[in-house]
Amino acid sequence: MASGDLLIYIDGKYYSRDEAKISVFDHGFLYGDGVFEGIRAYNGFVFKLREHIDRLYESAHAIMLNIPLTKEEMMKAVLETLRKNNLRDAYIRLIVTRGIGDLGLDPRRCSKPSTIIIAVPILKLYDEEKRMEGVTAIISWVRRDPVDATSHEIKSLNYLNSVLAKIEANNAGADEAILLDKNGFVCEATGENIFIVKDGKIYTPPRSSGALPGITASVVKRIAAELGYEVIEKNITVAELFNADEVFLTGTGAEIMPVREINKRKIGAGRIGPITKRILEKFMEIVQNPSEGVPIY
Repeated sequence: MASGDLLIYIDGKYYSRDEAKISVFDHGFLYGDGVFEGIRAYNGFVFKLREHIDRLYESAHAIMLNIPLTKEEMMKAVLETLRKNNLRDAYIRLIVTRGIGDLGLDPRRCSKPSTIIIAVPILKLYDEEKRMEGVTAIISWVRRDPVDATSHEIKSLNYLNSVLAKIEANNAGADEAILLDKNGFVCEATGENIFIVKDGKIYTPPRSSGALPGITASVVKRIAAELGYEVIEKNITVAELFNADEVFLTGTGAEIMPVREINKRKIGAGRIGPITKRILEKFMEIVQNPSEGVPIY
């Protein structure tokens, strides 16, 4: 399907890519006032759709945004958008903004939230060569917003924190940036959770770091346990990151991506490690399992 042929859902109606518009007075546009989810469909099933919807509504509740659709209605809208676009494998962006208001900050001026669903043929952030070789990363000067501020526990439309870190990675010639929390511990990448492997154990930062509670990350924890690996949530220092046997990132867009180099320090063997590879192989089996998602057709 050509991108110009896409049909985009906006508040119950479908528009072509060229016709799909929001108001310049929408608070999502003016202030990043809204929430979103990135979701994937594999082989005719939307992977972990219910979990993504639950997280969307939790984010909305945290910012006192009342989504005008029930969870079941929202899932139906996602599925119908995929059907309208004849998609079986897709990347879905689900957005809920505060809606149209005025140039003031007061959200009471926004009469009704807006829901937007965009579905495109499957997104690939990195090619398969990168998957086997691993990506390069830097430690960004940008600190992840703390849990008592605009925490990334809430998947809001305000991603400037991550955008700044991504710009720094681009300028440094790296694939990705890793952000630290306000105390200097490892938090996450610009749009992915992070795991390290050391001496056969897997570690990941705690939720208290401000990292997003990742849905792909939760699947990885389950896989690791099934494979017999202990997963420990703990504060991770930069030195521990540099000296890990393996490092990998997880996210809906990235799926599972090994990291081969951080700040010019080679990680492990400098390519995908054996534990990461086992988890990746198992993950790619799971995403094709119909019981792990909701059928489109």
